[in-house]
Amino acid sequence: MFKRIGLFLLTNIAVLAVISIFIWLLEAVFGIQISWYWQNYTSIFIYSAIVWFSGAFISLFISKWMAKKSYWITPINAEEVSSLSNKEQLVWRVVEELSDRNHIKMPEVWIYQDDEPNAFATGYSKNNSLVWVSSWLLNEMSDDAVEWVIAHEMAHILNGDMVTMTLMQWVVNTFVVFAARILANIFDNVTDGKFWSLWYIAVSFWLQIVFWIFASLLTMKFSRYREFRADAWSAEFVWKEKMIAWLQALQDMQDKMWKADPKLASMQISTKKTSGFKQLFSSHPDLQDRINALHDLKL
Repeated sequence: MFKRIGLFLLTNIAVLAVISIFIWLLEAVFGIQISWYWQNYTSIFIYSAIVWFSGAFISLFISKWMAKKSYWITPINAEEVSSLSNKEQLVWRVVEELSDRNHIKMPEVWIYQDDEPNAFATGYSKNNSLVWVSSWLLNEMSDDAVEWVIAHEMAHILNGDMVTMTLMQWVVNTFVVFAARILANIFDNVTDGKFWSLWYIAVSFWLQIVFWIFASLLTMKFSRYREFRADAWSAEFVWKEKMIAWLQALQDMQDKMWKADPKLASMQISTKKTSGFKQLFSSHPDLQDRINALHDLKL
């Protein structure tokens, strides 16, 4: 845990350093004033776009490195496949087959040593990506379920979901900061600048939080759409009847798992059932909604 926190802090410090150097170069060399305290709306917009573009895409480009450094994961190499367990060989075969079929460089395949039922796909492009799956998932799931989960993660890679989500997050966050700074400027003008600059910062900060909450509704809705799309894509590789059967089994198992161990809330295959307003902030659709979508899917 401390290692992950340390890596997170170092990464963010590095991102801020890169952003600061880039903004300093624009101001010192090109004379473009874009510091956060400037009243010019064009400068504020450029600043917001640079900050969030840099942060989002630097994080995307180092996502594979962060995954490898943050967790205890073991790579699967082509030379070792024959000596691996049947489930590990299955993971390799699915990734290899879908890569060949779609003419991309095969993603790296890693096993995540932990007791959480999880699987991830990350990387900044289709040809530079990584698929990793938890040891719990391999030990507890059937072959059909493992095949579906890996196909689902490969769908995220082949659909370019990591880049698309990063772009969307960049655009949304840029406008969150931009709108917050504009309203903070209006507040400053209305009060004739009678308040200290700390008031400007405080107003801007709280406005960003409020706008970010509403912007999250949009990003989470898109995230849920990505999951439906990945299910539909993987159904072309794995029989959708198999997927429906396992999702139903997972649905039956879900409440028991949550009661037994709240840690399983980190599960990426599904999330705890929510309703009403909370559901709007869920990154994954409800399992029943995914089952219904698969029933309606025509292949």
